[in-house]
Amino acid sequence: MAGSLAFVAPKNAQAAQTDPYLQSIKKKGYITVGLSADYPPYEFHKTIDGQDKIVGFDIDVAKKIAKDMGVKLKIDEMQFDGLLGALKTGKVDMIISGMASTPERAKEVTFSKTYLAAKQKVLIRKSDVDKYKTTMDFNNVKVGAQKQTTQEELAKTQLDGSKVTSLGKFTDLVLQLENKKIDAIVAEGPVGQAYVDQNKSLTMISPGFTNATKDTAVALPKNSPALTAQVNKSIDEIKAQKLMPKYQKAANKLMFSKQSFFKEYGSYYVKGAWLTVALAFIGVVIGTALGTLLALMRRAKIKILKWLSVIYIEYTRGTPLLVQVFIVFFGTQVVGLHVSAFVSSALAMGLNSGAYVAEIIRGGLNSVDVGQAEAARSLGLNSNLSMRYVVLPQAFKNILPALGNEFIAVIKESSIVSVVGVGELMFQTGVIQGASFKPFLPLIFTSLIYFVLTFGLSRLLSLVEKRYNLSDQTNIV
Repeated sequence: MAGSLAFVAPKNAQAAQTDPYLQSIKKKGYITVGLSADYPPYEFHKTIDGQDKIVGFDIDVAKKIAKDMGVKLKIDEMQFDGLLGALKTGKVDMIISGMASTPERAKEVTFSKTYLAAKQKVLIRKSDVDKYKTTMDFNNVKVGAQKQTTQEELAKTQLDGSKVTSLGKFTDLVLQLENKKIDAIVAEGPVGQAYVDQNKSLTMISPGFTNATKDTAVALPKNSPALTAQVNKSIDEIKAQKLMPKYQKAANKLMFSKQSFFKEYGSYYVKGAWLTVALAFIGVVIGTALGTLLALMRRAKIKILKWLSVIYIEYTRGTPLLVQVFIVFFGTQVVGLHVSAFVSSALAMGLNSGAYVAEIIRGGLNSVDVGQAEAARSLGLNSNLSMRYVVLPQAFKNILPALGNEFIAVIKESSIVSVVGVGELMFQTGVIQGASFKPFLPLIFTSLIYFVLTFGLSRLLSLVEKRYNLSDQTNIV
């Protein structure tokens, strides 16, 4: 999974008895470990006794550290390239996710002693086994690797003349390899072997990388000598008691236990669909309330309110939702608000939706004839009451289709929040891809679920529109 070339973390000398990080963990009574659970056999999801669990030999290492520390283990799951940010902002206490200890990363975090050394290899289609044998055979060849990893650096520096495709998820790389979008993937030996065992059309080669052994370690906050010493003590015991081979054997056994696809993963789709709808609903509720306020502010006679509204709308519409999700997710932690990934993601989606809803409502208000407001005022209603009882109800009827489209758009855009570990539908799809070793099939089922959600919502909105139209006709009669 992670890193650049191997770097051995320096051994701690006389470590302090305690530090603020260890004190905080002891006070809480649990340690939060960040990881990306789509990378078997390191960490992956598995249904055990009807319950979804994250398993793998990294999880066993985390359990050992927590047990030795006398605290409970809490897992915070997100995409791999978001883990270092989570550690630096205090979202997690440590990272155990197949991460390599590299000089570049050591500038930002502290690394424990190495708990696993893994060889780097290349995963290819079996039909190409005669084409690729050494690092010199990859000129002008499309090679895949995970972002910000040892494998990515090896592909760029040692596979001469290769065209590197960097993606966030290993399962996406395998899907591209199977569909001949790329021709090879730089992979760790244990991970590549897991896919070879499941897919007979793939094989692995050792092309002759130099310095290709990755030292995998636990990433910890800077200036945490006591916490680092505690983790190193656990790693020393893992090595002395030869526990890692047992952890690896247990992970492999879980990887290859089989049930029917739907029995194994059906609950993941249900959970993902439920969270997707919940995120979209909360996002639209926040967005509608905020959008209404922003639209009224934009029509206000007070210039400061008008310009604040304009600045917010233009800035929000001019920046990607992904950036906004990261800003809210990490920003809340920086200012001392310890909110969950779900809450921060729902808030980010609501804030984003508000800008678009504001423009929808502004258009709806402008579509109401000015004579309506004048007639209301002639009946004795002031501007606020005429807006509330006359203009807004008519505007709402006009913008209902556009609001419905916004709700549908938010359902689809919710897939973005998977990057911070919210278990919505796209996140669960990645989980299923990693656990089932089937990169393509889970996507088909996910697309069908999205279609059912959006099509069902559009039909429901059509019924509501018809009801409004019938109501108008009745009033006319």
